[in-house]
Amino acid sequence: MYGAIIGDIVGSRFEFDNGNKSRDFELFTPECDYTDDTVMTIAVAEALMNAGLNAGESVVKENLIRCMKRWGQEYPCAGYGARFIDWVLSDDPKPYGSFGNGSGMRVSSVGWLYDTIERTREVARWTAEVTHNHPEGIKGAESTAAAIFMARHGASKDEIKAYIETEFGYDLSRTLDEIRPTYYHVEDCMHTMPEALECFIEAESYEETLRNVMYIGGDTDTLGAIAGAVAEAAWGIPLGILTDGMRFIPQDIAAVVERFSEFIKPESARNADPYRDNYLIKLRVMQARKTHSGEDLMSVLAQIILRIRDGGEAPTPMVDVNNVLASLDPANMIVGESFTLGQDLRMRITKLTDTEGKHWVPLFTDEDELRRGETGNLTLNMPIRIIVEDGYYAGDIEGVVINPYGESIRLDKELLKVIVEHMDKKQ
Repeated sequence: MYGAIIGDIVGSRFEFDNGNKSRDFELFTPECDYTDDTVMTIAVAEALMNAGLNAGESVVKENLIRCMKRWGQEYPCAGYGARFIDWVLSDDPKPYGSFGNGSGMRVSSVGWLYDTIERTREVARWTAEVTHNHPEGIKGAESTAAAIFMARHGASKDEIKAYIETEFGYDLSRTLDEIRPTYYHVEDCMHTMPEALECFIEAESYEETLRNVMYIGGDTDTLGAIAGAVAEAAWGIPLGILTDGMRFIPQDIAAVVERFSEFIKPESARNADPYRDNYLIKLRVMQARKTHSGEDLMSVLAQIILRIRDGGEAPTPMVDVNNVLASLDPANMIVGESFTLGQDLRMRITKLTDTEGKHWVPLFTDEDELRRGETGNLTLNMPIRIIVEDGYYAGDIEGVVINPYGESIRLDKELLKVIVEHMDKKQ
């Protein structure tokens, strides 16, 4: 869902025809911010996870109403339309026949959750109908979710275009150069969906999609959310853009996206990858290095605590303390043959020494980070808990250094103390 959220953030400073319709611009500036597009994208995703993948219409809609009202009241100044904020504040919210583009911008999670395009469109329709029950509002939600579903399953842009034109009747024959001269800020699905999808169709990457959005202008945050969501499904998001975008997102919003990322993984993938979600630690580190803010540093600690609670592991270089393994002769060993060591095997985590001669325990988030440096040829999967505890309790160690050969950050014993004191507390 970061594809929609980052598209919203990048487009936020150009909406209401505030841009100069150019592809040449900085993606992120201090003027960028998330808007109602992000808040409602999160609300819909949370509702669908809470309802469950096999839930029926009434259960899904009950959860949608509950979550959309809660998030809308939590973020009341995110830029909603007048009728929608009335709906959020109503004691008995009812659909109000809207054909606004809000139905298309908040639906991206649906495109990732379900196994068939029929189920995808069905649930997308429900997400629209709680507010945007006009036929055009429903088309906006269904077409966005369908395009995401097709893109993540490897459909070509031509195949996606043909499906959207046939199933929803949108005119995707106009090029961006033809749209741009007369296009302006408009908030209905009929004049948003074709333009957003064309921004994706004429791109070859996630970033190019967002630059196409700003090239035609208009309701750029919503166009960015829709086109960016489809582009993420097709190409993914470059790590640098993802990291830069994350600094605009409050922790409670990021937490829902992280929950969603885990939710959509197959059980086999969750069990097979011992380093799953360590990339979130890496992202937090990159952000903390960029901003040098205490808040972002605390986000690094919080993410490590979450990974420890989840049983997270990391690839860890080890030292054979008494050199027992050196006595083995690999040339004379047979695959499957057992052997006996002449003495006890004693292992410890490799210590790294900084320029001042101080020792640190390394925490590598993945094997690529491990391979950046010379760490020996003996590596084990080690619980992150043990790495942290080694850095905290060992008297000859200053602390833990995360990804020492890449974008690294050092956690001294005072910072490790925060992790140790919180890693076993209930969430």
